[in-house]
Amino acid sequence: MKRLLTLLISGALIAGSTGLATAQQSQTSQQSDNDSIKKPAKDVGHDTKRAAKATGKKVKKTTKKVVHKGAEGARKGAEKVEDKTETKK
Repeated sequence: MKRLLTLLISGALIAGSTGLATAQQSQTSQQSDNDSIKKPAKDVGHDTKRAAKATGKKVKKTTKKVVHKGAEGARKGAEKVEDKTETKK
């Protein structure tokens, strides 16, 4: 009887410690899952930032070129008008 009681108690302790170890492992696994999700999300955010900056720079450069080209055309047009409106002496 004493031996049976010892076996039952030791079995209960082993089963309890296994459950505790599993619970700790699942918490660690959840944390590593969160970390494994965070890293790709951060990478995507950084890639988006880089893409937005590159696009902004291209838009700025293109806009500047267009404005300068338009101003050049306006100067040419103004010169033609000026030539045509000159008074002859």
